[in-house]
Amino acid sequence: MKKKNIPVEFVYQLFALIIAIIVVHAFYVSIVRPNAVEVLEQQAIEAEANPDYIRDRSTWVLIKDLEQESCFILMFWALAIMTYKARDIIRERNLLEIELIPIAEGMRILPEDTREFARQVEALPGERQRMLLPRALINALRRFNSTRNIQDVSSATNDVFESEADRLESELSMIRYISWAIPSIGFIGTVRGIGEALAQADKAVQGDIAGVTQSLGVAFNSTFIALLISIFLMFLVYQLQLLQERLVFDSKNYLDEKLIRHMKGD
Repeated sequence: MKKKNIPVEFVYQLFALIIAIIVVHAFYVSIVRPNAVEVLEQQAIEAEANPDYIRDRSTWVLIKDLEQESCFILMFWALAIMTYKARDIIRERNLLEIELIPIAEGMRILPEDTREFARQVEALPGERQRMLLPRALINALRRFNSTRNIQDVSSATNDVFESEADRLESELSMIRYISWAIPSIGFIGTVRGIGEALAQADKAVQGDIAGVTQSLGVAFNSTFIALLISIFLMFLVYQLQLLQERLVFDSKNYLDEKLIRHMKGD
């Protein structure tokens, strides 16, 4: 019975998530929360000594809560996934600089010549053969050999590129989900903070508003940080999508320029 191999990308994403959790949580436990507690205690002392004291907005206090920590974990996880995909795109684009099928200007390719050209592409390492451009070249050469019709070759290669565009688009779904989840976590922090503030309404009526203001700080800080991270991530997602679209477009132009225009059908 043939063993099924676990996809490399899945393993990479899993370990990237684990590492993001460990690193961010360690940073929060050792640096963020101790500094936030110190700032809050210092502000409380100064506020008690000076009724006119205005609390400064500290970055440590702004990011100290669980919701913000979760948002940063998801942000670094999304960045790791995007880095993996961007690396793949760059490697695929490097093939556009190589003459995979050396064809002199003015040379014509007949259906009988396709097997020799296909062997040159098939001689590439297995990892490169699975990339978009070699797959499209082999598909075009085999279709031309079987149909001897250039229009049919063009239609078949267009199908390959459309299928690849759809695949690349679907692979962005996880990153888009993370970008959606981050502001949702921020809103959870908002609900939690407002709930805690309402639970301390009786103390506020008696004049002690410290707990209410701290809870409201949790509410607004979590949403603020989550929205900032979401805006940053969505910008990178659209840049990655642009790279993918350019890869498909440039690969199609490469095939038209380097192969299809040299074909001579029946």
